[in-house]
Amino acid sequence: MYAIINAGGKQHKVEVGKYFKSEKIDAEVGSKVEFDCLLVGDDNGKVTTGTPIVKGVKAVAEVLEHGKDDKIVVFKYKAKKNERKKQGHRQPYTKLKIVSIG
Repeated sequence: MYAIINAGGKQHKVEVGKYFKSEKIDAEVGSKVEFDCLLVGDDNGKVTTGTPIVKGVKAVAEVLEHGKDDKIVVFKYKAKKNERKKQGHRQPYTKLKIVSIG
């Protein structure tokens, strides 16, 4: 059984027992988070789609940790002008484990 949920402005395909990273969620480590924005659900070959969400079905996830992704380098310059700007960015995330879908 899998589902496609909307978490942090992005869509994730999730299954029970699987881990995924989402945008930072304000929840304590070890607490449960419910996602009722279920877009598509599959129950042993029976696919249910929502318009835009499936009513009455939700996915429950457990918060495992908070952290920051790897650094990306943003480098801007203007050719022949000696203008350079180097900047780094680390995106915060929350690691979640899907406990149940139903």
